[in-house]
Amino acid sequence: MKTIAVLNQKGGAGKTTIATHLATALHHAGHSVLLIDSDPQGSARDWAAVRDDHPISVVGMDRPTIERDVKSLAPVDFIIIDGAPQASDLAVSAIKASDFILIPVQPSPYDIWATAELVDLVKQRIEITDGKLQAAFIVSRAITGSNIGKEVSGILEDYDLPVLTTKIHQRVDYPGTAASGSTVIEDFPRSEGAREMMELSAEIEALLSEHEAMSK
Repeated sequence: MKTIAVLNQKGGAGKTTIATHLATALHHAGHSVLLIDSDPQGSARDWAAVRDDHPISVVGMDRPTIERDVKSLAPVDFIIIDGAPQASDLAVSAIKASDFILIPVQPSPYDIWATAELVDLVKQRIEITDGKLQAAFIVSRAITGSNIGKEVSGILEDYDLPVLTTKIHQRVDYPGTAASGSTVIEDFPRSEGAREMMELSAEIEALLSEHEAMSK
């Protein structure tokens, strides 16, 4: 069982969009998946509640005991944690529970600077676990047709965490499908949005597999 937490303490980074789509992509790849909503606002739970017999199981865990609570869950291939904004105790708990931390950032220096506290927490955990924890940035809500500036790329490099090749762009289909408890993967499987979300899932799976093979 692998646990992936989608974390950024700054709101508006697209955490829930990425978490719901990543869970759906892994489900479509044949994995058993559980999505944990650690945000007291319950956006992921609301997303799942729209549909009867939703294909993705979603549970709420919005207390700073996630690392203990996940141990009582039935085993699945992947647990995805949709992180809460502005809650360092919940972030610490999610980090402790995870094998991989995915940090979505908008392509803006201000948004990247706002991740400094989270990055420090993640790097501390990587050190404590002797590198067992993996973490990476993903550029989220990028504007189609624009390039990420050199300044932004340089700031990301300064944090000494990898940046995924996959980028998630801002698309009207994301909120549109969320309103019906769905995703672009299901509703628009041949779209660019579906492609980039499936690429995200595949890239993370490859990184987890590579890390596991190196640690043996």
